[in-house]
Amino acid sequence: MITQTAPADVRLEWIARREIALIDLREEDPFAKDHPLFAAQLPLSRLEVEILDRVPRKATKIVLYDDGEGLVPTAAQRLHALGYTDVTALAGGLEGWRRGGYELFQDVNSASKAFGELVESRRHTPSLPAPEAKALIEQETNLVVLDARRFEEYQTMSIPRGVSVPGAELVLRAREIAPDPATTIIVNCAGRTRSIIGAQSLINAGLPNKVFALRNGTIGWTLAGQTLDHGQDGRFPEVATNREDEARAAARAVSYRAGVKHIDVRGLGILARETTRTLYRFDVRTPEEYAAGHIPGFRSAPGGQLVQETDVFAPARGARIVLADDRGARADMSASWLAQMGWEVYVLDGGFDAALAKGAWAPSLPEKPDAPTISPAQLAERLGRDEVVVLDLAASPVHRRGHITGAWFVVRSRLAAALAQLPEGRDFVLTSPDGALAQFAASDLEALTGRAPLVLEGGTAAWIAAGHALETGLIRAASEPDDVYRRPYEGTDNATAAMQAYLDWEYGLVDQLARDGAHGFYVI
Repeated sequence: MITQTAPADVRLEWIARREIALIDLREEDPFAKDHPLFAAQLPLSRLEVEILDRVPRKATKIVLYDDGEGLVPTAAQRLHALGYTDVTALAGGLEGWRRGGYELFQDVNSASKAFGELVESRRHTPSLPAPEAKALIEQETNLVVLDARRFEEYQTMSIPRGVSVPGAELVLRAREIAPDPATTIIVNCAGRTRSIIGAQSLINAGLPNKVFALRNGTIGWTLAGQTLDHGQDGRFPEVATNREDEARAAARAVSYRAGVKHIDVRGLGILARETTRTLYRFDVRTPEEYAAGHIPGFRSAPGGQLVQETDVFAPARGARIVLADDRGARADMSASWLAQMGWEVYVLDGGFDAALAKGAWAPSLPEKPDAPTISPAQLAERLGRDEVVVLDLAASPVHRRGHITGAWFVVRSRLAAALAQLPEGRDFVLTSPDGALAQFAASDLEALTGRAPLVLEGGTAAWIAAGHALETGLIRAASEPDDVYRRPYEGTDNATAAMQAYLDWEYGLVDQLARDGAHGFYVI
C-alpha cells in the first residue's frame, strides 16, 4: 500500500517553500491539458532515464499522480528499487486535486509562463503589436531585432532582420549589438514569455535604448498575416572587453536587487555536503561553451531555457540552485529571474580555473538491466527473413522523422495494450534512439509475454551509423502518439484557432495565479 499525501499538504509544502517534487506520470499531451502549477511531467515510460538528473537526491519527498491510468504503483516500485526513500501518492490523483477545488493549469512550462505574464503585468514591459513592429522594421535603419529563443527555433522561423541571441545572452551582448543608445531594440520569441523576460532583462540591466517585446512573438506576426523568414543563421557577435565589463556589473546589480547570493568554490563544497537539501548545479552558458570545458558536476542549462523550462530542469520545488558562468552576466541575470520565481539561488564565483570536463552533457542513468541483444547487421538479416518485429520506443516526433523500416511505434508504459495490435509468431526487438530506454523496457515486455525480447545494440543510432535505411512517418502505431504535446507556437503549420487559443490562455494566467495562491512569485 502506497502512503497518500493530501493535495492540501502538497500546496502547504509549496507555500512554506519546503522541498517536494510533484510528479505527473502521464504522457505530455494529457499533462498539457490539466495539471497543478508546479507539477513536473516525468512519464512512467521514461522514469529511469530521467529521474536521476531531475530528482538527484534520493531522500527528496516525491508525490506521484496520474488521472486514473494506474501508473502510480509501478512508478513507486521502480523508484524504491532505485533507492528513493520518500515516495507517496497524491490522494485521489488528479481528480483529488480537482475535488479539492484547486487550480489546474494547461500547456507546458506553465509556472514559468505564468511568471512571465506577472512580470509584464507588474512592470508594464513595453511591447509592440506585430503590424507596428513590421512598419518599424521596414522603415527604421537604426533598429535591431533580437530573437531570444534557441538557435534551432530561430532557424525554423524568424522575424525579418532577426539575430539569434538566446535569452541569457541578451544582457551580455546587447551593448555590442546596439552600441548606439538611439538604436531601438525589439526582442521576440515564438509566443510571449521569452519576449517579455528578454525585454525586461535589458530594461532591468539599465540599457539606455528603447526596448520593446514583440507582442505575442511569431504567433502574433503570423496571425497578423505577415511573412516570417526561414533558415536564417544570424548569430550574436563576440563582445569587447569593456562592454562585457559593463554587462557584468549591470547584471550583478540586478541579481543583488533580486536577493541572489554569491558563493565561491569552497562554499559550493559546503552546500554540496548538506544531505537534507537538493542542490541543482547548472552551467548557463551556450551548449558549445559547455562542451569545450565545464565544471564537473554541472549540467548544461542555457539560462534562457532554464528560466523558461524550470519544471523540466528542477522538478524538486524548494531545492537550491547554483549557476555557473565564466563571464558572470548570464548567471546573474538568470539567477535574478529564478529568485523572483521563489528559488533559493546562488551564483558561483570562479571554478573555471581548475580542471574542466569536456564534452556535451549526457544524462545520468542507473545500472542498465541485462537483456539479450542483437547487432544492426543481425537485425538486418532477420528483418530480411521476416523473423522479427521491431518496437520503437522513441518519442513520436523522432519516430516520424526516421525509424527502422517496418518498426512499430510504441509507448513503453502501454506495451500491454500494444501487444494486441502487433503481429504474432515473431521475436520482438526493442529499440530507442541510443538503446538505453529499450534496455530498461526489456523486462517489462518479458513479464507480459513470458519470453525475453532482443534489444538492438546501440539503438537506432547504431542502425543509422551502420548505413541501414530508415523510413519516415507514423505508419505503424501500436500506441496513441500523445507522448508529445503539439505546441501551437513551434513549427510552421499551426492552426490559427490553436495559436489564438494559446494566446488567450496566456493572457488569463495572472488571474489564475491569483486564484491559485501558492506560487510565491515576486517582481523587482
